[in-house]
Amino acid sequence: MTPSASIPPPFRELSVQTPRGLAFVAVWGELEANAAAPIILLHDSLGCTALWRDFPMQLAARTGRAVVAYDRPGYGRSVVRRDRMEVDFARAEADEALIPVLDALGLEQVVLFGHSVGGGMAAAAAATAPERVAAVITESAQAFVEDRTLAGIRAARDAFAAPGQVERLGRYHGERARWVLDAWIDTWLSPEYADWSLDRDIAAVRAPLLALHGDQDEYGSLRHPERLSGLSAGEGRMQVFEGIGHVPHREAPEAVLAAVADFLQAAP
Repeated sequence: MTPSASIPPPFRELSVQTPRGLAFVAVWGELEANAAAPIILLHDSLGCTALWRDFPMQLAARTGRAVVAYDRPGYGRSVVRRDRMEVDFARAEADEALIPVLDALGLEQVVLFGHSVGGGMAAAAAATAPERVAAVITESAQAFVEDRTLAGIRAARDAFAAPGQVERLGRYHGERARWVLDAWIDTWLSPEYADWSLDRDIAAVRAPLLALHGDQDEYGSLRHPERLSGLSAGEGRMQVFEGIGHVPHREAPEAVLAAVADFLQAAP
C-alpha cells in the first residue's frame, strides 16, 4: 500500500541510500553554495514529511533558507522496516539517516529542527557531528523518560485500539503504519528504556540551541526544554507557548515561525 497523503509544493523530491535502505527526501527552496545553512526537519515518532503539511514551505518563506525534510527508514515513503527499534535509536539517527542525507545533498553545515523525538535526535546529532550543525531547534522534545510522557503514550495506545485508527495512520505510512505505531509505543513503554536520557548528548552540544515547548504538552512537562536549554554547552534558550500542546507548529504556526526567524538571525 502506497501512502496517499501529498506534500504542498513547491518542492523537489529524491531518494537517498542509507544503511537501512532508501529514504524519501523533499526540498523546499534552492540549496545554493554560500547561502545560509538550510533547515533540516526531523519528524516525530508517528510523523513523516507529509505530516509537516505546509509548515516547511512557510518556514522557507519566513527565514529565507532552504528547508529539507526526510522520512526516516520505516516511515512515510521510505523503505519498509520490520525489525525491533533499538533503545539507542535517537543517537543512532545521525549515522543511520541524517548524515547520509546531508552527504547526498552536498550540505556541509545545517540547522536541525526536530519535533518531539526528532528534537532529541537533533540534539544527539549536534553532539555526534558538531562540525555539521550550525544551530539546533527542538520543538516539544523529550530529554528523558517522564511519567507524563508515558501516560500520554498509554492514552494514545488506547485511542489507536479503536476501529479505523491504524488505517488513518496508513494514509501517511501505508503498510508501515502498524510498525510505526508499535515502534513508538513498545520502545517507550519497555523496561529497557526506563533510564534513557539525553543528558550527556545535550551537554556536548556546542551550537546555539532553542527549545520550544507548549505549556499544555501532553507528552512532556517544561522540565524538558529547561534541561535542553540549560545543559547545553553552547548558548541555550527556551520559549514556552501558553495554552499550546504537543504540536506548536500546527497549533500556533505564526508564533513558532516568529521564534525561529528571530533565533536564526544570528545563526550562520
